[in-house]
Amino acid sequence: MRQFDVFVFEKDSPRFEQWSPSFEDPALGWFHDSDWNRPLHNIDAEWVVFAHPAVTIDRDFLNNLAQVIEGFPMVDAFAPRVKINGHFHGGLLLNKGKEFAPISENETMRFVAAPNPMVAVFSSRIIQRTGLFDLDLPPEFRLLDYALRMAHAGGKMFNVPYLVAEASSVDLSSKELVNSQFLIQKQSVVPLWEIFYKSLSVSSLTGFTLRHPTQLFKFLGLDKDKKHRQFKRDKATALSKLNADYLKEISSKNV
Repeated sequence: MRQFDVFVFEKDSPRFEQWSPSFEDPALGWFHDSDWNRPLHNIDAEWVVFAHPAVTIDRDFLNNLAQVIEGFPMVDAFAPRVKINGHFHGGLLLNKGKEFAPISENETMRFVAAPNPMVAVFSSRIIQRTGLFDLDLPPEFRLLDYALRMAHAGGKMFNVPYLVAEASSVDLSSKELVNSQFLIQKQSVVPLWEIFYKSLSVSSLTGFTLRHPTQLFKFLGLDKDKKHRQFKRDKATALSKLNADYLKEISSKNV
């Protein structure tokens, strides 16, 4: 069994065929796909790195990751920091239990609610317990949703400041992913509401809905997707291992 598989997800576009791995190694599996779930059926490694094509996954990063994994054997997932233009962008916390907020550049080691949407690392064992990605969500929200569902499956995501991946050739849309500015845009309300409905408590969802009343119709269960949405929640939270103590650990201090 390999130590690492690297999954690089990218929309079909003229650039898609131009992608190539940063280096070749028979002990490393590379998967470049527009279908987020297809590679999950072919995992042959202990750990899987999920990366945006603008993030450089090279030998130095993987060697560093191997050392981090050895140093924290009880952790199921890691949220690497992304370095761009001299700044470091790490994982996300739950802000007031209802929204995502990026951690500080100077944040020390700690558990986080979700990774930076550009890169994340999960063990194959927690992937097996968590399941597939929710393809109903836009791509930039899928790792965030997956991390919260992983917490229900008993997994924890750790931020290690010295685990850093560099981003290059970042366009405007990618910059908004790196610095998490996309989370405050109007079009983010719907996917965030869907994520929180699936994984957070009714009280947390109520607070988010009151701040975004456009979602009240769904909150009251008056839309046609109610049953499908409830099915997803039941599947994510069945036999949930997410407890109040860990929820506090992955939330910002002003909760």
